[in-house]
Amino acid sequence: MRVVYRVLAYIIAAEVALQAAFMAYAIAGLGIWVEDGGVLDAAVLESEEPPFDEAIGFMLHGINGMMVVPALALILLIISFFAKIKRGVLFALLLLGWVVVQIFLGLWGHEAAIFGLLHGLVAFAVYGTAFMAGFRAKKPAPEAAVGNEPF
Repeated sequence: MRVVYRVLAYIIAAEVALQAAFMAYAIAGLGIWVEDGGVLDAAVLESEEPPFDEAIGFMLHGINGMMVVPALALILLIISFFAKIKRGVLFALLLLGWVVVQIFLGLWGHEAAIFGLLHGLVAFAVYGTAFMAGFRAKKPAPEAAVGNEPF
């Protein structure tokens, strides 16, 4: 279970990186579309058809952030009870907490830009907590035999 915990924690950290990549892809596409004469207005936002191909990045960011990452964080918490990792449950709880905060900030970011700013910053907390959870789950180093220390 230790290995499952570790791999899952690192997958969550990678998911955060993917989240940033999805947004960068979508925003770059939006910029190119606007430079080519596209106009972003309410009609475009309410349209069912994406105005440019890279708009799929917005959709992937939403699906990943609202479903995939929370599900992985919840699974990590469940696994943490069986993995027997020192403070593993604590790190899984912290991670799930950051993910919940991240979801609300993302939703509220549609109402006030400051929440979007915080959403971007809290992503670092999600990444860092997931990475540290994975790092802390590595197998303990074997203890050196007494009398075999190099110096």
